[in-house]
Amino acid sequence: MKRNISFLFALIMILASVSFAFAQQTDKDSRPSETEAPVSMEQATTQVPQAVAEKDKEADLTLTLEDCVNLGIRQNPTMVSARKELLASESRVKSQRGAFGAPVTTTYGYTHSGDQPMSSGAKSDYQDKWAFTLNISQPVFKGFELLSKYQKTKLQRESTEASLYNVELSLISKIQTSFLTLLQGRMEVKSKQDSVARLKSQLQVIQAFYQVGLRPRVDVLQAEVELANAEQDLLIAQNTVDSRAARLNTLLNLPIDKTVNYSGELTYLPFSMTLDQCIAKADKDRPDLRIARKSVEIAEKDVTISESSFYPDITADFNYKSSGGDPSVSKNKYNNNNRPDSWNVGANVNWELFSWGTTYYDAKRAEDNVKKIKADYENTKLEASYEIKDQLLSLKAAADRIGVGRKSVEAGREGYRMAMARYQAQVSTNNEVLNAQSRLSDSEAQLIQALSDYQVSLAKLYVAMGYKNPSLKTN
Repeated sequence: MKRNISFLFALIMILASVSFAFAQQTDKDSRPSETEAPVSMEQATTQVPQAVAEKDKEADLTLTLEDCVNLGIRQNPTMVSARKELLASESRVKSQRGAFGAPVTTTYGYTHSGDQPMSSGAKSDYQDKWAFTLNISQPVFKGFELLSKYQKTKLQRESTEASLYNVELSLISKIQTSFLTLLQGRMEVKSKQDSVARLKSQLQVIQAFYQVGLRPRVDVLQAEVELANAEQDLLIAQNTVDSRAARLNTLLNLPIDKTVNYSGELTYLPFSMTLDQCIAKADKDRPDLRIARKSVEIAEKDVTISESSFYPDITADFNYKSSGGDPSVSKNKYNNNNRPDSWNVGANVNWELFSWGTTYYDAKRAEDNVKKIKADYENTKLEASYEIKDQLLSLKAAADRIGVGRKSVEAGREGYRMAMARYQAQVSTNNEVLNAQSRLSDSEAQLIQALSDYQVSLAKLYVAMGYKNPSLKTN
């Protein structure tokens, strides 16, 4: 009995002190001149927890967002593949350049005749004969085909360079999105840890009230259920963080289970470029637009190549032949003065005058293909403009949500504080406290999501403009 009286006295003292603090806060809130101004946009991130797990703090490798992008570009397998493709494209240019030269063809062989070659009853050639021939054929004019093919391979190389840049931008987008969502997950974990801590504290208060008969058993059970649900949500959030860290490791070509301290925070970064400025930059830098322009030029070269068949094919040739009765083909007694060799030079014109429409319709096909690729290019420009506009709208919407979210968090924390004070003063119910706790957790989650969406939209906007910005700095 004495123990219960002592416990009741201590509880009354606690409630009295809380009631006094609550009364002071209520009096302060009733004076408008002392009301604090809301925090600025740049201070929004101070309202949500920035969390790093202890195991990450102890990691032997620390990487910022910029470090991750640079590391991924350096060693991600997709970048290695794209660089090898560029090297192959350069080799194709050099190979096609060699077509301007004169190919040199040689043959060397041995022939045995079943019967001795005879002419007018006398031997006219060797029965066992060795021969060597050499031909040099220099293309003089092939209807602009060689030049067009060479120019086409150069355009293809430039297109491959743009493709490499496109792969790089795509990888940067994936790395930045994974990094930012990892930071979001960590913040959500910390928010849920705070939620669990608040619910544990509330449970302790309810249990104390219940033990002295001031609250029913159902309040304790309700608080225990809410705490169990919060702990389950915390476990899910922690698993999500581990999964996102593994994904980021994969993009950086690091061991999937390697512990890395990914250092950074979700912040508001003001962006001042207009839509017209973004579109103008995209027209200049977007790799898919550069690829589309090169595709038009390549198709135009295909037209010239197809039309080359309308023109004659002119070559200059040099032929050399040496034959004899021994492998060295150094002499031939059947030729004048025992000379084994002979040579000649000449020019050849090959002109296909009629092909039943083969060349005509092939050229027409190439011309129609140019028109198609030009239409595809215009569509690509339209899609690029839409993508930029869409990301700008998403960026603005996320910025507005940050402003709303910071006010919501501020109101949620104040609402939870007042609900706890009212409950401890015995003027509210447990449901009001749990509802206030839930509203605070939801407002924190909404602010975290808004901060994440803002930076992800910013990263995608830079990629949509064709601009590499590893650190996402806007100044």
